[in-house]
Amino acid sequence: MTMDDHKNDDSASRKDFFDEQHAVEVPETAHVISQDSWFQVGFILTTGINSAYVLGYSGTIMVPLGWTGGVVGLILATAISLYANSLIAKLHEFGGKRHIRYRDLAGFVYGPKAYSLTWALQYVNLFMINVGYIILAGQALKAVYVLFRDDGAMKLPYFIAISGIVCAMFAIGTPHLSALGVWLGFSTTFSLIYIVIAIVLSARDGVEASARDYSVPGTNTSKIFTTIGAAANLVFAFNTGMLPEIQATVKQPVVKNMMKALYFQFTVGVLPMYAVTFVGYWAYGSSTSTYLLNSVNGPVWVKAVANIASFLQTVISLHIFASPMYEYLDTRYGIKGSALAFRNLSFRVMVRGGYLALTTLVSAALPFLGDFESLTGAVSTFPLTFILANHMYLVAKGNKLTSLQKSWHWLNVLFFGCMALAAAVAALRLISVDSKTYHLFADL
Repeated sequence: MTMDDHKNDDSASRKDFFDEQHAVEVPETAHVISQDSWFQVGFILTTGINSAYVLGYSGTIMVPLGWTGGVVGLILATAISLYANSLIAKLHEFGGKRHIRYRDLAGFVYGPKAYSLTWALQYVNLFMINVGYIILAGQALKAVYVLFRDDGAMKLPYFIAISGIVCAMFAIGTPHLSALGVWLGFSTTFSLIYIVIAIVLSARDGVEASARDYSVPGTNTSKIFTTIGAAANLVFAFNTGMLPEIQATVKQPVVKNMMKALYFQFTVGVLPMYAVTFVGYWAYGSSTSTYLLNSVNGPVWVKAVANIASFLQTVISLHIFASPMYEYLDTRYGIKGSALAFRNLSFRVMVRGGYLALTTLVSAALPFLGDFESLTGAVSTFPLTFILANHMYLVAKGNKLTSLQKSWHWLNVLFFGCMALAAAVAALRLISVDSKTYHLFADL
């Protein structure tokens, strides 16, 4: 063997060692990963921000906070949410492993107990988001019905049941998150339809209306609780609690592409939500409805189109937030291969259909949308997005952080811990009040 051969062997050995040290282990999953461009992932994130939930922010955020609190709160929530999500995104390949599930990352950083706790928090978060989506879909269908036949024959629970069936059909026909594909284009179109219509009709009402009352309603005590609840809604508006699952679908380089998607989400993506929230509140003041399309005046067919678009977009959005549960079940029971294979199709019909049947039942029994936003933000979105993100980053980076950086992350942990506790109390109070006003399966 020549000297050159020895050099080549040494070079190859060093390369193999370097590759081995930098190899990223990818966990097993039945779903497709690393397939989508950052642009498609950006649209998935933007779909979540501009879902039909935006039609409620004028009433659930601006009314309790007023102009100053609402505008400043939305801007701060945007910046803080981008920062917190970027922390999670940067840990996606931490420790030589790719963490395609939030619970995987928490388990790797903390251990098995944190894995279980994170999974429980995330399940509650996503389940309650999905409950809210089915309520929204039911409200949109009922709004269409009332426009043409306001006879009281069809109640909200009936429309919620119809929405659940449609959502189940879509879930059965769409095997995984990356399979949304062209549906994201439809989702964006539907979002623009109801947002543009809501803005135009609200603006027209605002121009024609007399002076509006922008004072924050309620007693001094109730204002404290509604303000805290609105802060939880701010967090809920921007955060999914499933960033690693969405990041799993993006192409390499994963972190770089995910950051592009996040920048897209928190710049271009938030503009429609800002517009409809501010214009809706400007037009109706403290009397703004928690579903803006119920406040607007205009041609019946235009309002019908907006509500139908809201319904269809909600069906697509729900699938995004249900996908971690679908991925877990498909992976556990080995549901791979053709989506039309009898075993795969029958499994989705039974399991996904059963999950959405339960979600629909809860939605019909407790159709208090504002309560769900507040409680979801308190018990799961605050811990997952802010408390856990900052503390995991502290643990993962360790001595690489300066004392000032460590203090900053600890301050975030403590502040959002207190906010989560206060928001939970406020949300429970709101549910208690509503439970006295409404009954199970109420027709709101």
